[in-house]
Amino acid sequence: MTPLSVEPCTLALFGALGDLALRKLFPALYQLDRAGLLPADTRILGLARDGGEPASHLALIAEHLRRHVAERELEESVLQRFLARLDYLSMEFGRREDYAALADKAGQAERIVAFFATPASVYGAICAGLAEAGLAERTRVVLEKPIGHDLGSSREVNDAVARFFPEDRTYRIDHYLGKDTVQNLIALRFANSLFETQWNQNHISHVEITVAETVGIEGRWGYFDQAGQLRDMIQNHLLQLLCLIAMDPPSDLSADSIRDEKVKVLKALAPIAPEHLGQQLVRGQYVAGSILGRQVPGYLEEENSNTQSDTETFVALRAEICNWRWAGVPFYLRTGKRMPQKLSQIVIHFKAPPHYIFAPEQRQLIGNKLIIRLQPQEGISLLVMTKDQGLDKGMQLRSGPLQLNFSETYKSPRIPDAYERLLLEVMKGNQNLFVRKDEIEYAWKWCDQLIDGWQRVGAPPKPYAAGSWGPAASIALISRDGRSWYDDL
Repeated sequence: MTPLSVEPCTLALFGALGDLALRKLFPALYQLDRAGLLPADTRILGLARDGGEPASHLALIAEHLRRHVAERELEESVLQRFLARLDYLSMEFGRREDYAALADKAGQAERIVAFFATPASVYGAICAGLAEAGLAERTRVVLEKPIGHDLGSSREVNDAVARFFPEDRTYRIDHYLGKDTVQNLIALRFANSLFETQWNQNHISHVEITVAETVGIEGRWGYFDQAGQLRDMIQNHLLQLLCLIAMDPPSDLSADSIRDEKVKVLKALAPIAPEHLGQQLVRGQYVAGSILGRQVPGYLEEENSNTQSDTETFVALRAEICNWRWAGVPFYLRTGKRMPQKLSQIVIHFKAPPHYIFAPEQRQLIGNKLIIRLQPQEGISLLVMTKDQGLDKGMQLRSGPLQLNFSETYKSPRIPDAYERLLLEVMKGNQNLFVRKDEIEYAWKWCDQLIDGWQRVGAPPKPYAAGSWGPAASIALISRDGRSWYDDL
């Protein structure tokens, strides 16, 4: 597949003074400029409701760049060049007449990238405003998650966007897909016969996917208490990782070939009946505890909290994929807030050899593991069995890693942030790393039946201490199958 070039554009950033834009998007664009990846005539237009002098808002953006870009990477000449690209326009996103001013600012730009760093409830209004101002035909729209809170609401949002923008100009972001290690899943699986010939139920016993956060809700109570950890993390990030691990080889590397295979996985996910939820799904909610030596409050003690809330901050579940490749292989997913460390990793457990010839007391060691770490240190490690060294060791076994640490191996001074790659791919017009409408819908369909099931059961989330790995029931969920969560955490 021929690499696409970066097209000059005007990047219209809706919600330019929000947390996502100031903390992630502007720093990512600065890094692209620093790397020489933004064409000279690319402009960035910040759009927000705040009135006043544009200069004061541009000064705020510059202040946040200095705060969120590492000092060693903040080059004054690059910063001034980047700030010279910026402009600001105050507008109400639901007021159609304001889009005429946007059209004036955009001028004759051949390509506009409209990034919606706003609530999904205004996506439709923004799209209608862009269309009425005559900008739709030359615009690609970028949609941030969450897109709805269930299947019905996600369809409403997507349908409102689709009235004005076809699928090939709609880019739905899941920022996990922009991580280097996540993209490496494609290369790891399909460029290495060592793995792909073993990537099925004949050779893999089970798979773990863990996404753990040390933070609480970080002032997002209004959003998070309505969403919960399943909607916020499982429906998008963890199911996307599961799809990339479980999908069949695509016919080529085109966006639709890859997304077709991911949809097949989502369609093959076995539903979990309400009567089986107690054995296959655990919901938790953190109470006060200690993280890294610091005392932190419980979820119900957070600022502005609803002390009667039964929203889950932790989910662990056992999923099954009903197809030939994965029949009988459980996928254990867990994600939570206020965990002991920030960690995102996938562990592939390979089956032990059928005939064992070593010391009986070492039998539990047998079984290779492929560990794919997304954060904090991106890399891949394969645990293999070798003989221990020493004249007195005999045939004593030890488990050791064959390790690939991306930053050390490739001597990279830094690993690009996911948003850097995603913004770059939008400007190139490449949809490989973005989520298609039917992916969103099948993911919601599967998650909706879980939510409906636990609402029928009516059981509250189980408490767990902040700084722990979740409720004890999450250990029972995997130990019931004679297994345990990978303990090298």
